Amino acid sequence: MEYVVWGGTALTVLGFFGIIYTMIAVRRAKNAGLSDEELRAQIGRILPINLGALFASTIGLMAVVIGVWLS
Repeated sequence: MEYVVWGGTALTVLGFFGIIYTMIAVRRAKNAGLSDEELRAQIGRILPINLGALFASTIGLMAVVIGVWLS
């Protein structure tokens, strides 16, 4: 079960860095002075990355809990 815990930890960290990346990307897009349409398009491209990172971190945390619980 140690592998499940460490794999879940790695997945959680990867998801966390993805969330940080999307926060920085959205902040840059807002500060770029884009028009409303361009800003919506930029955020629309970032949204799937954000959702994927959130999913990865959630699955990673679930794996850590299951690994600890089964140990």
